Amino acid sequence: MKEFSEAEALNKAAAYCTTCERCICEVTAKLALWGMDAAAQRRIVQRLINENFISEERYARAFVADKLRFNRWGRVKIAAALREKKVAPECVAEALATIDDEEYMGIMQAVVATKRRELRGKADYASQQKILRFAVGRGFEPHLIMQAIKFNPDEMDF
Repeated sequence: MKEFSEAEALNKAAAYCTTCERCICEVTAKLALWGMDAAAQRRIVQRLINENFISEERYARAFVADKLRFNRWGRVKIAAALREKKVAPECVAEALATIDDEEYMGIMQAVVATKRRELRGKADYASQQKILRFAVGRGFEPHLIMQAIKFNPDEMDF
């Protein structure tokens, strides 16, 4: 792979950031791939932040909106993915706070309904557990899922 000067890497990184929202972690990984040392990576990232090519807050908001609407992920999975990308906890909390509760519940109920149809409408305990596990895997909170599937352990036969 061709070695880049710091100026070339800065221009390339700026172009990389203009295609879609990027976080610091993604840009740093790309710079490392291009053979930039740690000091150059920090200087380039700082310049990109100063010139507003990178904004962790903007990235977190876009990430939350996309993962909720397109991937139908819950808050737990979204937060975990943002932590994995080393986004600041304050940015994660602010971005998650932008989620509209009605929209969130609607998406979660749609996920539950889709899984219920997959199970051919069975309403037994095993089916409810499969739905619960599926929705938890999607990152939704268990107490909300139980409300959505109308989970009542008192009515179950053990």
